[in-house]
Amino acid sequence: MRTDVQVVAVVGAGSIGCSWAGLALAHGMAVRLADPAGIPRDRAADTVAAHLADLHAPAEAAARLTLHSDAAEAAGGADLVIEAGPERLAFKRDLFAALDAATAPDVLLASSSSGFGPSSFQDACTHPERVLVAHPFNPPHLIPLVEVVGGASTSPEAIAAAMSVLHGWGRCPIRVNAELPGHVVNRLQAALWREAYDLVGRGAISVADLDLAVANGPGLRWALLGPIATQHLSGGPGGMAHVLEHLGPPMVEWWNDLREPELTPELTAQLVSGVQEELAAGDDVIRARRDEALRELLALKSRLGLDSAGGDRE
Repeated sequence: MRTDVQVVAVVGAGSIGCSWAGLALAHGMAVRLADPAGIPRDRAADTVAAHLADLHAPAEAAARLTLHSDAAEAAGGADLVIEAGPERLAFKRDLFAALDAATAPDVLLASSSSGFGPSSFQDACTHPERVLVAHPFNPPHLIPLVEVVGGASTSPEAIAAAMSVLHGWGRCPIRVNAELPGHVVNRLQAALWREAYDLVGRGAISVADLDLAVANGPGLRWALLGPIATQHLSGGPGGMAHVLEHLGPPMVEWWNDLREPELTPELTAQLVSGVQEELAAGDDVIRARRDEALRELLALKSRLGLDSAGGDRE
């Protein structure tokens, strides 16, 4: 599989696709961006340009972007194809069949799917061994995490090539060893959201205070080490063994008390109104502040050896 990537085709010019495009351009690639759904070219180009500014990319990077209306045309001649289209299985099957026909057999075909495993669409291809999922965390030009998931027909060489390319782009790829709905990270998020929605729905806490609690408490530690390493450090000299011995039984009681809320219209309205009140400054303003903080946090983690490569884990 190709790892010397010079030309990247990105199919889908939504938020994920444009973010991927900006990342690849910033790392010296030529990018062929296609959007079968017909997103206006000017809008896509402006979005990619904004991402390049986020990354402090050289001015000439934007000149390596070409825009296409046909996915197969964009994929022809590419060394890597990243699909970032709608989460519709029938659409992905048709698209990957077309991408498979348009590219050389040693070109990786990577889907950004947030929930589908590659086995559900790679059998539409003549060369399914080079099809995998490379699920980024939004926005992928800033957040390093990428979940790499192989399917029933994905070759070990394809997995290794994807990991190599992503490392070269400064990403933090993790190998997910099972095909699960939502992969791993979205399942972790869904577990937290389930309890958060229930706590809001039962009146235990407001939307704004719940977000404050996570962002100013566990979220700060999770951003540095993750939940299990953080739990280990909280155990003092005894580490994880001490935590599980003394806090494990109460934690099981908390698990047993968790409920399964229904996403009723009433709860939906409560969540929507709550977050609108919380973000009264406006989504664009908050998003810009968040992205600036992300850049500074990533730089700090790198300086302290707690970066996307895994920190102090020799």
